[in-house]
Amino acid sequence: MADELQNANPQDHGQGGGIPPAAGADSLEPPANDRFKWYIIHAYSGFERKVREAIETRKISYGLEEKIGRIEIPLESQTELVNGKKKVTERVFLPGYVLIEMDLDNDLWHIIKNTPRVTGFLGTGDKPVALSQEEISSLLNRSDASKEAPTLKIKFEKNESVRITEGPFANFNGVVDEVNEDRQTVKVMVTIFGRSTPVELEFGKVEKVEV
Repeated sequence: MADELQNANPQDHGQGGGIPPAAGADSLEPPANDRFKWYIIHAYSGFERKVREAIETRKISYGLEEKIGRIEIPLESQTELVNGKKKVTERVFLPGYVLIEMDLDNDLWHIIKNTPRVTGFLGTGDKPVALSQEEISSLLNRSDASKEAPTLKIKFEKNESVRITEGPFANFNGVVDEVNEDRQTVKVMVTIFGRSTPVELEFGKVEKVEV
């Protein structure tokens, strides 16, 4: 998928599709610039925060305050039971993806594309895809329900068919790609914008699908 994203070029700013809005998601603050739109950039998994810091640095050094707005990493709360006590931590729930609000043009596309550990833009065909307000809200306004429920002991296996039951991808079907028993998480491959994308979820947010 990274190779396809590297070949994307900034043309018309189309509206994204494929991510259902989260029920009850609050509206985000309006953009500082009316020309700003939200885009998804693909980065090396595990380096999402480094990429955000690098873009923030370039934003200042290139004087792009009027071209680049907010830069966000989709996070979710994870509740674990440690010695019988709840411990809540935040983790990236879309590994390898960073959300950026900007007034995209050809020069800015090259600056973002050439940022270390960035592999390209998420898009369809040869166009970076701009997200709708509902889509960006569904990604950023995550439910706090995970803070109230401890992780569950459920057995999943690789290549098993499952259905996501909570979050912005609720009711999406996918296939188990990886199971982490220690963290009580499962990596599910789902189709987003026509591409197979890994989504890491707690055991309690997916259910098995009878084939």
